[in-house]
Amino acid sequence: MPITETQLREKISAAIRDVPDFPKKGILFKDIMPLLADHKSFQALIDFLAERYSNRGIKKVLGIEARGFILAAPLALKIGAGMVPVRKKGKLPYKTISATYDLEYGQDTLQVHEDAISRGEKVLIIDDVLATGGTASAVCSLVKQLGGEVEEIAMLIELLFLKGREKLKEYEVFSVIKY
Repeated sequence: MPITETQLREKISAAIRDVPDFPKKGILFKDIMPLLADHKSFQALIDFLAERYSNRGIKKVLGIEARGFILAAPLALKIGAGMVPVRKKGKLPYKTISATYDLEYGQDTLQVHEDAISRGEKVLIIDDVLATGGTASAVCSLVKQLGGEVEEIAMLIELLFLKGREKLKEYEVFSVIKY
């Protein structure tokens, strides 16, 4: 008997470990490593996402450094799309374009290869956690710079209290688990 969406969400949520005071005091970190280590749960997640994104014309799945890579690669293969890594500045070997975004204290820059997306290609952006939305917003700007179209932004976990969707209002955002 196939697993229901509610059962899948419960299974995934149960596999996510809370780590208090990481990376600093007062933060409750949502650790997805136990989920990834359980091949049945990980497979169920990828199958669920593949069902959602198959037959939508997606040509590239953009995985945001670093845990987004882990989700993007198997999903891209399953839906017949290419996988594009979005990395921190200076980590990609070829010509890149950049987007800088604000952090709590300072700024950071993400890059993608300048030939990673063709004009008009539909892309899916995926990462493990939607927090404030700054990272995902920066990735959307990279897609726009290259002439791509964001089909949707997918997140394994959404931290609702940080209101990340507010920075992504012009895009469809999907999250598997919400806290």
